[in-house]
Amino acid sequence: MGKLAVLSLAVIALAVLIGERLSALRELTQNYLPNCHLIDGIDFGAEDITILEDGLAFLSTGLKYPGTPSYSDDPGKIYTLNLLDSELKLEALSIKGQFDKDSFNPHGISVYTDDKDGAIYVFVVNHPQGKSQVEIFRFVEKENALQHIKTIKHELLHNVNDIVAVGAERFYATNDHYFTNEILKFVEPFLSLPWCDVVYYSPETVQVVAGGFLSANGINISPNKRHLYVSNILKHTIVVLEIKKITVLSHVKEVDVNSLCDNIEVDRESGDLWLGCHPNGLKFAFHDPNDPPGSEVIRIENILSEKPQVTQVYADDGSVIMASSVATTYRGKLLIGTVYQKALICDLK
Repeated sequence: MGKLAVLSLAVIALAVLIGERLSALRELTQNYLPNCHLIDGIDFGAEDITILEDGLAFLSTGLKYPGTPSYSDDPGKIYTLNLLDSELKLEALSIKGQFDKDSFNPHGISVYTDDKDGAIYVFVVNHPQGKSQVEIFRFVEKENALQHIKTIKHELLHNVNDIVAVGAERFYATNDHYFTNEILKFVEPFLSLPWCDVVYYSPETVQVVAGGFLSANGINISPNKRHLYVSNILKHTIVVLEIKKITVLSHVKEVDVNSLCDNIEVDRESGDLWLGCHPNGLKFAFHDPNDPPGSEVIRIENILSEKPQVTQVYADDGSVIMASSVATTYRGKLLIGTVYQKALICDLK
């Protein structure tokens, strides 16, 4: 690409930067919960977290991603945290099998439990050398390990952010950028191009099943498996898609959240959505330690109703926790992860 073209794109990007796509610019009022404390051992982010029914949480840590800080050169790790254990001891999972551990760069994660044999599969978005691929592991609880099963690469999975598993080798995934060129990827969020999408993968078929996103980030599925929820992060909305057939999705609605919400976790019993959000897009983009990005947790109740209830559950200006990316609950506890910093656990009441 010529220098003039690059300069022109940079000028456009700077102009639009003032505009609305990063305009969640609210200054937060502290909204704390009782009995919050940082989780020992998480110092370089827990970008995504998901919890099994028995209270075992899986944390994706150490993400190195263009445009965000990275304070460690070590490979990323997957940890477990037993929320029923009062000591809340963090355990790093070893990885077995033919797998390049040195380039492990985990992003979004999802777990799938096979109804037939109870096997637990852990799906991880991985960015080795800045690429995008999906790793499938089997959780070996007795050995506190992940057995690597398969690496999935495909041209449609070019900028994968998050994933939701719907089978032992089947999943939906989001692409948070359209371009793969690093310069164009940098400029893209400022141009308001609705070109990002959701992809369905199985061994038999791979296809785009939903599009029109400015940047598709977090994705999850309803407890009854009838709806997908996708964060259209730069539009500050959560998109609801009805699953007509496994590869046929219908747009139902978009729910405004007035924040840049990243990952989505769904309460198995109530169906409520829990979102880790960035309330100030510019602070997140510049990540100045002297004026840090804040953190916000949002809950959406009755999302399929005519009037979903959107509630801020937790907020911090960055003095406690910076750049929250995920929030999830278990038996009265709220677990909050971040892109590149700490993780926090609080009592909800």
